[in-house]
Amino acid sequence: MAVSKDILTWYEGAWHRGNAPIIGAADHAAWLGSQVFDGARQFDGARPDLDLHSARIIRSARAMGMLPPIDAETVQGLLEEGCAQFAEGTALYLRPMMWARDSGLGVIDIAPDSTAFAICIEALPMPEPGGFSLTVSPFRRPRPDMALTEAKASALYANNGRIMAEARARGYSNALSLDADGYVAETASTNVFMVRDGVVFTPVPNGMFLAGITRARVIGLLRADGVEVVESSLTLDNFDQADEIFVTGNIAKVMPVARYQDRVFDATPMADRARVLYWDYALSRERHLV
Repeated sequence: MAVSKDILTWYEGAWHRGNAPIIGAADHAAWLGSQVFDGARQFDGARPDLDLHSARIIRSARAMGMLPPIDAETVQGLLEEGCAQFAEGTALYLRPMMWARDSGLGVIDIAPDSTAFAICIEALPMPEPGGFSLTVSPFRRPRPDMALTEAKASALYANNGRIMAEARARGYSNALSLDADGYVAETASTNVFMVRDGVVFTPVPNGMFLAGITRARVIGLLRADGVEVVESSLTLDNFDQADEIFVTGNIAKVMPVARYQDRVFDATPMADRARVLYWDYALSRERHLV
């Protein structure tokens, strides 16, 4: 199911309006899940860190064992070309993706040079702060020796999906998930931060979650603004004692948590500060597109 009805797809050298079919029934990805993707955003006339997202899809494909048929600079150029075909001011979600068409000699492995490439661009408004809630998931994240955790691989998202579904069934927007060692990793779809006594804490990258591009940008912006940001192994007890919590990711960029379990946060000053810093960065003159 598409997230929008206003969709543009790039496939096999051309742009197509709508949710174009791109994967064949016998493609390796269709039955063995060998797809990688990335996500970027356009909002308020800006596409922050598009170069980094374009580079990450290449790294993810290589981690999966694919030979990318395109380089990062060309990916970025095509994303910019596609965005220009939407009405000015449209908020967009940009997804380049690669997958294997053919199997290798072992059938379940991939043929590296069979890698296909497509882009899906969808109109998607930026979510507004307010009402975002978190619980704790019973499902954990795998170690690097259990799954291809260094890639933004579609196969990992079956676990993310059940984390999200279970949380929503209990009336929450999302859920914290623990890693295999019992520390907080991230949510089903975002990286997570907590604040205690004016210091910002976030889980240290340990290979059991994807340390996102927006996460890294927010850490840098907060530190440049004089905020102490600590990456460390965090427990649920740490989050239970947090003064506030916020999340970062491509859909909303920076989102304050209004409720964690049974706790309601009446104010989220650090999250609000992080949002202002991120928007200032994204809309700065050197990165503005119009």
